[in-house]
Amino acid sequence: MHHDQAAPEESLAPAGGGWHCSHLYYSFDRPALAVLDGAGRRAVADAVTAALDPSAGHAPLRMQTSIVSGHKADFGVMLMDPDPLKIDAVHQVLMSGPAGPVLTLGYSFVSVTEISEYVPSVEDYGKRVAAEGDEPGSPAYEAKVKAYAGRLEGMNRQRLTPELPPYQSCCFYPMNKKRKVGENWFTLPKKERNRLMGEHARSGMAFAGKVSQLITVGIGLDDWEWGVTLWGSNPEYLKDIVYQMRFDEASARYAEFGPFLVGYVCTPKQLIEHCRVVV
Repeated sequence: MHHDQAAPEESLAPAGGGWHCSHLYYSFDRPALAVLDGAGRRAVADAVTAALDPSAGHAPLRMQTSIVSGHKADFGVMLMDPDPLKIDAVHQVLMSGPAGPVLTLGYSFVSVTEISEYVPSVEDYGKRVAAEGDEPGSPAYEAKVKAYAGRLEGMNRQRLTPELPPYQSCCFYPMNKKRKVGENWFTLPKKERNRLMGEHARSGMAFAGKVSQLITVGIGLDDWEWGVTLWGSNPEYLKDIVYQMRFDEASARYAEFGPFLVGYVCTPKQLIEHCRVVV
């Protein structure tokens, strides 16, 4: 048998039909920016806007920029695509051009989209409807199960290949589930984990029309297990939903949280203006 024939290149896209996702947070090096003349600062501004242009040839399928509040970063970029190298290309374009010497990447999170194991299947939902008193085969049972099946397709599509919501306020944070004696999420029976996550989901549903959420998975890809991206029609709603869901047992007893980065969705031109890159 000959082994000198090149093997076919495997796809880097997630097997489950989802996308790779990266959150990148940058700061401008103000002393380095200060020594540039007007032309140099304009070159930096042009390089940033070109690198973050969603219509550029190197752009992934989803790219969103935001102005970040606080000292942790000046701006953030969220990127999603089936090809992780297309996502990383945006970072390389930024850092290899005129903006590279005045940019510092302060934080990043690498993850993938997926359908959570706690999303009820149509069969599981049917069992829940039956447990609540509707006999299988009855008109009420059939109507509820059919309606859920119709919603499930759209919900799963949004989890795997999400459309970004129109809200301006946004927040990102990574999180883990505890693995401590007496508080080890991964030793709980699946039925108990389903119960806890069901309670957690119901808390989030109270914010429908105010907050959109995307959970991406960093297990095996980054230091934290999950990344949570929230968008709100008002920043106060981000505070409210995080506060409310902290009382759920899945969060209060089993969750650990990393840094929170809050920002406001903007165009690349708006972030350049806001950060006073050109004066």
